Order: sequence, then structure tokens, then C-alpha cells
Amino acid sequence: MYRLFSAACLRYAVFPVCLIAIILIAGCARPIRATGINDAENKLWTGRLSLQVQSEPVQSFSASFELKGKPELGELTLISPLGSVLGVLRWSPTEAVLDSGNQKIERFASVDELMQQATGAAVPVSALFAWLRGDIANVSGWTADLSRHGEGRISAKRTQPAPPADLRVVLDQ
Repeated sequence: MYRLFSAACLRYAVFPVCLIAIILIAGCARPIRATGINDAENKLWTGRLSLQVQSEPVQSFSASFELKGKPELGELTLISPLGSVLGVLRWSPTEAVLDSGNQKIERFASVDELMQQATGAAVPVSALFAWLRGDIANVSGWTADLSRHGEGRISAKRTQPAPPADLRVVLDQ
């Protein structure tokens, strides 16, 4: 009788411990995501970006991101450090849409207007795609530093039009 009682107690004690361990391990898991480092054919980039606009007052913005598509048709998802979606920017040749959650959707005539509204600076989307591929893209007022592209780091500065802006991208590796 003593053995049966011990085995049953052991079973009831081990099961909850294993269940808790599984939940904790699953909570730490991250989905595997593609990166765009040195991959010109890639249609998805993930990483972190920060944008600082030297306006009065200075505006700073940073988030994780997922960028899919191409300059003409794409989607940029901005994600908070806690993992919640801050907003989804979608664009096509005919319109651009900002979905900032809670059924708040704004429509724009172009992706440039959308980026201006979402980030505070007209970030050149077509140039951003080129920079992520490691290609030089000449955009009026913007200068990109691709010297660390191989490390997954890109920076670009806007001097014109005012106010100046500084964009930094770090791709997931």
C-alpha cells in the first residue's frame, strides 16, 4: 500500500511542475523571422529603427519593424519593445493607409504623406528599400551611410528640407 500511495503522490507532484516548466519555456520562444542582410531577393526585413527629427521640440521615435514588399506595394509594421503593434503602414500605387489600431484608419494620397504623418519626417521609402539591399539611392536632402551594411546597420541623415532628421536601422541577425 505504501508504494502505491507514493507513486500516486509523485505523479500528482510531477505533473504540475512539468506543466509550469512547459509554459515558461513556451513563453520565452520567439518566432523565427527572415532578415534582409546581404539578400537582394528578400521581400521581408526585420529589425529595429530609430528616427530623430530635430524639430522644436525634438521628436524621437524607435520601434522594432517588419518591412515587406517593395517601394510600389508594401507594408511596414511598427512594434513596441513589449511586442504590441504600434501601427501598420500599407501602400500601393493608388493610396497609402495608416492603421494605428482601435479601428483608427487614416488614408493618404501617397506613401510620402503617410510616412510624414506616421514618423514626423518624409522618410523616402524607395530609398529605404535600396539601402536595405545595400544599394546607393540618391534622394534629395538625404545622405546614407552604408559602410556597416554587412553588419546589418544602416544610417541616413536628412539635411533638407528642415528640420534635419537622423534615421538608424539595425537588422535582425
